[in-house]
This record gives sequence, structure tokens and C-alpha cells, in this order.
Amino acid sequence: MQFQPVFEKKERPILIAGPCSAETEEQVLETARGLKNVGIDLFRAGIWKPRTRPGAFEGVGAPGLKWLQRVKKETGLKVTTEVANTQHVFAAMKHGIDVFWIGARTTVNPFSVQEVADALSGLDVPVLIKNPINADLKLWIGAIERIYKAGITKIGAIHRGFSFHGETKYRNNPLWQLPIELKRQFPDLQIICDNSHICGNRNMLQKVAQQALDLNYDGLMTEVHPTPDNAWSDAAQQITPHRFGVLVKELVVREQTTENTSFLKTIDFLRHEIDEIDAQLMNLFGARMKLSDQIGEYKKENNIAILQPSRWNEILEKAFAEGEEKNLSKRFVETVLRAIHQESISHQTKVMNEEGSRQSSVQQSAV
Repeated sequence: MQFQPVFEKKERPILIAGPCSAETEEQVLETARGLKNVGIDLFRAGIWKPRTRPGAFEGVGAPGLKWLQRVKKETGLKVTTEVANTQHVFAAMKHGIDVFWIGARTTVNPFSVQEVADALSGLDVPVLIKNPINADLKLWIGAIERIYKAGITKIGAIHRGFSFHGETKYRNNPLWQLPIELKRQFPDLQIICDNSHICGNRNMLQKVAQQALDLNYDGLMTEVHPTPDNAWSDAAQQITPHRFGVLVKELVVREQTTENTSFLKTIDFLRHEIDEIDAQLMNLFGARMKLSDQIGEYKKENNIAILQPSRWNEILEKAFAEGEEKNLSKRFVETVLRAIHQESISHQTKVMNEEGSRQSSVQQSAV
């Protein structure tokens, strides 16, 4: 897939901002006027709002599109809104919406994405695609592919985090490795960080925005409201236009590269060192799995179950203590060990379910 940029702007960050929901014409216009001086690239407002449960505010609907038309006319800002079906697409096109976005609840359903793709076929409009609610990179890529096959080449991705059933300080866990992998596979795809939906509260917005820029994201999508605490949806994560302006001013934009020869030599040396260590790690992983194969053979011969919970707990507790001494986070240690443990189980499962019997290395050494 060959993508064209949704935004022609060369310098970072691209800024998309506006209220979670268009509530009233006055609220929309007041927000847009406040954001014009900040220099945003795209004004966002939800017209149709998919809510988890019925009875919540589900957006003002098509009448709100006229308010976005007024934003364009009075401020000169380009506008974007979420579309989730054929009727949304046609109504948005009729009212001159500049950019469409596909939300997380739509991305998760290939049937819904295909409906939007069919409605977009033959149209010339940029589309931003949010990640699905669940952490499924293939599903995200599939949504991008469906829109691309409809003839849309100006496509960007919005990272808004993923549902996470566990302890987390985020509303939606960022799981940064997934959008990083998306960018690796599609380097010309512009990626925007929706720091509002990742955080779920205004206190963390700055930190997450800075982390996104440090990871070389192209820009930010942030929810902005003239009176955030009175917002009809997602009040806790919205900020005022003034506060958004402060957030933008405090961002540190890193250079993507440099021609400084001293830096390049040093970074090349350090990367070479990392490559050497990575090679050693692969050799150690390979050696560990050979031992797992031998253990699997021995368990098979003695009719012993693969999983030994007490041994697994022992490994974890020991690794946590050692990791703390080496300034490694508990989460990192656990993630790595769980991956190794699962691979070890896979190796032992394969060995124990092979037809026939094989002499274990223990027996061979005893001969």
C-alpha cells in the first residue's frame, strides 16, 4: 500500500483538537475560536457518538454538521468528525467535512468498516482510522486495507489505546509496541496519538503527548472544551483551549535525525553493542529451549505433567528480585519471562506428544 499524507505539514506536531461531542452551536464555535490562535491543523467534534450503554448522550446528529460548516466559514479551520455508516458518510460529504475518522468501536467490526469503505468508494476524502478497542494489530491493518481498497490513499492512523482488563493508570492502555509495529510495517503512514482517550483524565495529557512525540509520532488529537467539567461526554479528559495552548508550548519536539558526525559515530557504536548483546540473547534463548526439550523428554518418560506451578512461582520471584537490582521494571521482567515460559511449554508439549519414544540426553550420557 502506498499512502499519501493526510497532512502536508512537514514540521511536527500535527494538531487536531476540539470537543469530544458537539453539544450546542455556541459551544462548538467558542471552542473553535479559542483554538484558532493555537494554530491547530484540524478541528474535531463528534456528531454521532457510539456509547457503551443506551440512554447516554449519543450526539446531536446531522444538525451539528451545520455548526462545523460555520467553524470553517468563520475561522478558516478544516474540520473532521467520526463516521460509522453509509448515512454518516453521505451527510458529512454533503456538509463539506474535510477529513473523516473511523472510531475504535467501528474499527473492531469488519462489517461496519466495509460499509463505510463502500460508501467512500469513488470519493476523494482523507480518512483517519483509530485502533480497535482490543489489542489486535491485524484488525487495525485490516480496517486500513478496506479503506485503501475503496480507492482512498490519504489515510492516517490514530492511536487511542486499548481496553485492558487489569491494573492500569490509563483509561485505555497505550501498548506502545503495537503502533510502533504498525509504523514499522507502513513507514509512510502518518500516526496521531489520541492522548485524551489513552489518559481518560486531564492530569496525564502532557506526559502522554510528550511520550508520543518522543516516539516520533506525527501529531496529537486532544479533546478541548470551553468548560470541560460541564461537558456532556468524557468531561474528565477534556481541557480548555487555553490549557491546550500551554500543553503545546511545553512540548519538546525532538529531531528525527541529524548530520552531526560525532553523534552518528557514537550512536552507531552503541547500536553495534546492542546488536552484539541481542545476538547473545538469541543464542541463550536457543540453549534454554534445548534444555526445555530435554526436560520434556524426561517428563514424558516419567509421565509427569508439563506445568509445575511451584517451579514457575519460584522462577518469577527470583527474577523479580534480580530485576529490581538491575533497575528492570517488574512489568518488563514478567512480560519477558511469560514469553519464555510459554515458548518452553510449547517445546515440551511438542516433545511429549511426538509419536514413539526418544532417548533423553540423560539416558544417552549414562550409556
